[in-house]
Amino acid sequence: MSIGDVLVELDAWPVDRAAGAFIGGDGRTTHGDPSGVFRLASVSKLLTSYAVAMAVEEGAFGFDDTVKLENYEGDTPPTVRQLLAHAGGVAFGEWAQQKAPETRRIYSSAGYEMLAAFLEAKTGIGFADYCQEGLNEPLGMNVDFSGSAGHGFSGSVDDLAAFAAEVLEPKLLAPETVAEMVSVQYGELGGVVPGYGMFKPCPWGLGFEIHGSKGAESTADAGKHWLAPSMPAEVAGHFGQSGTFLWVAPEHKLAAVVLTDRDFGDWAKPLWAPFNERLWEAAGYPEEPTNRSARSAWPQRGPRRTGYAPCSPPR
Repeated sequence: MSIGDVLVELDAWPVDRAAGAFIGGDGRTTHGDPSGVFRLASVSKLLTSYAVAMAVEEGAFGFDDTVKLENYEGDTPPTVRQLLAHAGGVAFGEWAQQKAPETRRIYSSAGYEMLAAFLEAKTGIGFADYCQEGLNEPLGMNVDFSGSAGHGFSGSVDDLAAFAAEVLEPKLLAPETVAEMVSVQYGELGGVVPGYGMFKPCPWGLGFEIHGSKGAESTADAGKHWLAPSMPAEVAGHFGQSGTFLWVAPEHKLAAVVLTDRDFGDWAKPLWAPFNERLWEAAGYPEEPTNRSARSAWPQRGPRRTGYAPCSPPR
């Protein structure tokens, strides 16, 4: 099976629109309309984290600087690093302290909005303008950065494929910075991956979710995690509530992007991990899954949608 054969499976997903790309040694393989614009939802966080890292390299602030903002409610303001790694104790949707920092991995979209506000305060540049000049222009992207820094951007497969290629071969950031971003931070912390449940530990980098062993304990449940059990622990990325995902395997110089127009929900769980498994195998890495029974239960493709009620888990 070729990469193109796997990407064609997107046509059978129960969505109205889907497009995808695989980035590897032979360049880029796409399917669907790579220029079509989709809501990125929480995949936005990867772009925000890259912009924040650029500001760090430019000397505006450091990863371990405290994020002090007037509207924050809490006794212990988090650091930039803690917010990027969802370790700052900030609530999901409020600029407020829910727990002490570094005690639990609390997934927080508000934390990324705080980072955008902090960047604006320290650089004197609007966050969308900063991303336009720092990301869109040098990478040839057309991402709309006008929404929430945690979940509000829009873009295309072409845009995110360009971004993924940058992560694999950094030119805007030092390779050492990117390596830190895709490395586990506060590795002992447990937490919830929205839509998938609790993981102990729940590894995360600076913006990037780290695969780790998530989903490896799955039995007949193919939807335990959006990445496949056979994929390496160091694979990093993010998925979005709008039915989107991006992953990178820096050591293998591989990446994939899939964007759809249907909100993430039960339809996606049995499809995404098997799809990523087949992409991984088609790329020439047929590593044995951690759990064979999980793999045997995976469907080869999804039924075409005839009607649905959108699901809305946390962003």
